[in-house]
This record gives sequence, C-alpha cells and structure tokens, in this order.
Amino acid sequence: MNTKKLYYLQSLSLVFVATLLLVTANIKANETQTYQEVEWIQLMPRDDLEALLNPPDYLANIQDGSEEDSVEALTGMVSEDVTTQRFQDALTSVRVINEFDNKPIKIPGFVVPLKSDEQQRVTEFFIVPYFGACLHMPPPPPNQMIHGKVETGFELAQLTEPFWFEGVIHIETMSNTTGTSAYGMTLDNIQAYE
Repeated sequence: MNTKKLYYLQSLSLVFVATLLLVTANIKANETQTYQEVEWIQLMPRDDLEALLNPPDYLANIQDGSEEDSVEALTGMVSEDVTTQRFQDALTSVRVINEFDNKPIKIPGFVVPLKSDEQQRVTEFFIVPYFGACLHMPPPPPNQMIHGKVETGFELAQLTEPFWFEGVIHIETMSNTTGTSAYGMTLDNIQAYE
C-alpha cells in the first residue's frame, strides 16, 4: 500500500473515531442531564400570584363566554380600586423569574397547538398549566405560558392529554392571536404525564 493511501486511511479513521467520541459524549450528556421539576406558580412573581388569587368581587358576576369575559374587557375597565388595578396588571404580566433563564427544567402541562406538519403532528405550541387554557377566555397570564417548537413534531391525540416537558427554559416573549407567552423552551423530551 502506498504512503498516501495509508495516510488517507489513518486520517479517515481518526475523523471517524473523533466523530464517534463526540456523538457518544452528546448522548451521555443528554442521558445525565438533570431537570429541576418546577411548578407553574414558581414562574411568576409572588405579587402577581397574590393579585390573581384575590380577584375583584365583580368577576363573580361575569358570565363565561360573554363580551366581558376577555382580557381586553377586564384590563380595559377603568377603576380607582388598587385591588382591581393590580388584578388587571397580573392578567397580562410578562414579569418573569430571571433565575430560571437558561435552566433545565421539567414541568407538567397541556398543549395548545399553533402549527402542525403535513402529517398533522404538532410542531409549534404553547405549554399551559391547565386544560382549556387559551380556548376559554381569558387565557393564562404570559408568565404562565411557555412557547415550544419541535422540528420532528409529535402526535397529540386529544387536547385533554397532559405531558411532561423537559428542556431548557429561557425568557422570550412571543405573541399571536391565541395568546402571549413570557417564556420559551428548547425541548429535549416530551412524554405522557403519569
């Protein structure tokens, strides 16, 4: 065998070994990735949570699905009452918890599909804390919605199906006609909630 062919084969095998090592290292890194399990209320400032837990009394008189049952109607009301003003602000709050930025987390939730591929597999969606979010008004506050995308898509048999989502969360505001999210997530795993 001539020297050039031998050199070429050695170089090729070194590239192959280096590639194999990198792939193995990435697989090991993904296998050993630990995700902090997070509850939804941890993603919102405490004062937003307190405001939402103490809604103004007039909300009890608003019928579901009526014109008054929308974020625009609720935030557009002019009120001198501090409780009402704080509630209105919390409904549209994009305030986030900065400590979660770029952290690997695991969070349970439901899918609100935004885009699908040709096989009707969901490729872009909101992750929300409860079933029916964004389908019924008002939608959750932006700091209670996470925007997700997956290239390969996944099958969603029913909107009532809960999942575990694992990945790296980041602060990112995304809006469309369905709602606004104050977080995004680079997803590593989506699995049935059990």
